[in-house]
Amino acid sequence: MFKSRIRWSRWVALLAFIAPVSLCAQTGVTVKLTVDASRAPEKIITTRMVIPAQPGLDTLYYPKWIPGEHAPDGPIINMVGLKITGNGKTLYWRRDLLDMFTYHVHVPQGVSEMHVRFDYIEPEGTAGFTSAASASAKLVVISWNQNLLYPAGILAQHITYEPTLILPQGWNFATALTVKSQSGNTITFDPISLNRLVDSPVQAGQYMLKVNITPPGEPIHHELDLAADSEAALDLSPKLRQDYTNLVVQTGLLFGARHYRHYNFLLTLSNHVAHFGLEHHESDDSRVDERSLIDANRRLIMASLLPHEFTHSWNGKFRRPKDLSPPYYEAPMQDDLLWVYEGLTDYFGDLLAERTGLWTPAVYRQYLALDAAQLGPGRPGRTWRPLQDTADAAVILYFAPHEWINWRRGTDFYGEGDLLWLDVDNHIRRLTDGKKSLTDFCHLFYGGPNLGPQLKTYTFDDIVNALNQVAPYNWRAFFLKHLRSLSPDPPMGGIVNGGWKLVYNDRMPQLLAAQEHVRKFIDAEYSIGLVLNNKGVVMDSVVTMPAFKGGISPGMKIVAVNGRKFTMHVLNDALRASVTSTRPLRLLVLNDDYFKTVSMDYHGGLRYPHLVRVPGTKNWLGEDMKPLGAN
Repeated sequence: MFKSRIRWSRWVALLAFIAPVSLCAQTGVTVKLTVDASRAPEKIITTRMVIPAQPGLDTLYYPKWIPGEHAPDGPIINMVGLKITGNGKTLYWRRDLLDMFTYHVHVPQGVSEMHVRFDYIEPEGTAGFTSAASASAKLVVISWNQNLLYPAGILAQHITYEPTLILPQGWNFATALTVKSQSGNTITFDPISLNRLVDSPVQAGQYMLKVNITPPGEPIHHELDLAADSEAALDLSPKLRQDYTNLVVQTGLLFGARHYRHYNFLLTLSNHVAHFGLEHHESDDSRVDERSLIDANRRLIMASLLPHEFTHSWNGKFRRPKDLSPPYYEAPMQDDLLWVYEGLTDYFGDLLAERTGLWTPAVYRQYLALDAAQLGPGRPGRTWRPLQDTADAAVILYFAPHEWINWRRGTDFYGEGDLLWLDVDNHIRRLTDGKKSLTDFCHLFYGGPNLGPQLKTYTFDDIVNALNQVAPYNWRAFFLKHLRSLSPDPPMGGIVNGGWKLVYNDRMPQLLAAQEHVRKFIDAEYSIGLVLNNKGVVMDSVVTMPAFKGGISPGMKIVAVNGRKFTMHVLNDALRASVTSTRPLRLLVLNDDYFKTVSMDYHGGLRYPHLVRVPGTKNWLGEDMKPLGAN
């Protein structure tokens, strides 16, 4: 027994090393896949598969590294009830000891195909990406990678799946996949390669609305697909419909090309699923609060979400960093260019929200001001963790808690990348006296004929070379300086060179007010350095600011302010009054089971960031914000 176990472990270790080497050994494999989501309201989905097999020790993978999530977060923990049979008999399988996502199966002589069955249990937790809650009583989003296995040793694009989906009776659905046939609640899709299948989620629900947002004269169909937990949540205003139609127009002008056959915006409106956006080539998977279309504050907060995910169809799907493009889902991804993949996308996502009318110009400038202020003084962690490391360490930072984010830093390649690419845009404008902009880079880098979904990888050198073709400059040194900077100050080049500056006053920006109202927190990080929830619990304490210096850290709870029971209004009133008061600000703090009083000699009042014009300078930021094609 002991020798057999050692021998098995050696087989497992050997296979782990030889599988990547022999990836091209097999081609033309076809897998039959049936995903039964008829019990999605009960949070259970059943998979049945027929996979070609060869006698001996066969290997199956559960997708581990999920594209767009940039991490090995395939939700294998939710996979239960795995049974594999051949010729009607149970086949013995064992999990790889070095990789929990790999299964080795003993296939007897005479068995030419494996019949696989397992259940996927939809989780209740809403923290995370697709591995978090994806179903409610009235809807579900099917991410195919959660509901399949695939044979090892074959490139993902060389494995063909014949997918069938079974939905609850009466539910509608939306997807970028092509329907082959439908009978009642059973839908069969055209055969498709594994990589394209994983890239094509299905949104389904009882309450759905499909809206054509294809602009006049646009030959490619664009559709906004809404699924919600109630019919009332589907009330899409004429203005919002026009704004999303404008988004299609503006992206066409920005990139000068499209690289998809059609595009489906899959927007899920539910308080019972995880909230995020995930890019796909011909669709997105975006999930927000149920009332996000009909509540003004929520609508303001989610305005840049669909522009961001849509931009990814060009930047992230068509063009993708080489190290983020592994040939199958067990190979590790390297995230070092996320400041391009996500940072540039974030820049365009926010800018497109303004250019399309989803945001007003004032709200867009508020976003830039909040972004800059959050990076400094709100991110003293910039003095030890450079922008480059926020990308390199994305695998761990995506799943880090919010507490201590100012000192740890998070996935700042989004926000800091936003400011970095604003700087690039305005550098190009200044270098060419306004004749060129980042739009010229986009036409060069993301252009070309529309051959449908395809992948064209790039490296850091490719970015530098393309920018040099648009506006010759030492772009390599420019980026390396930003990527390696340990300055405590935010990267203000794009704002300053755009003719604006960052100031602080006591007027709360509309965007921040909406965020505080919806997410139930109070942002005092630019005054005393605290971010609190509405119960007074400290979500973050900026290590360079008065509250932290006074001994307040994340997890503690503010019980009283100047002797009065804490509320958000009481704290704001006390901060406002500090300007004229000579007394210290006193906070009664609960740390675990112990109380303490913290006194701060603070008299700066309420402080919020804003952008103001610098007289006598060229307003390049204003040029950035003009809708393309406008006079």
